[in-house]
Amino acid sequence: MKYVNSTLDIGLFFEKKVTSSLVGSTDADFGGDLDDRRSTSGYVFLSGGTSISWCSKKQNSVSLSTTEAEYKAAAQEYIWLQRLTNDLHLPITKPTALF
Repeated sequence: MKYVNSTLDIGLFFEKKVTSSLVGSTDADFGGDLDDRRSTSGYVFLSGGTSISWCSKKQNSVSLSTTEAEYKAAAQEYIWLQRLTNDLHLPITKPTALF
């Protein structure tokens, strides 16, 4: 409770104007685990310059290429974010840049 009480003024800032686009970045170490050849991957999605979703984890399955490993990292989260924004009546109208 002491931590929460001392950080009440810290948070993410979202501007009032709504942006209708996402920007995502992803990376993966193709087959980085030498025991089971699964990749560790990560992603971050930004909306209006603010991080709204990020993750880094070991993948559940073996990827056959670096591209596949990076695609697995971001595709599922992008689809979820797209559905979430539609449910909130803030649909993504611009193409999402994925790096």
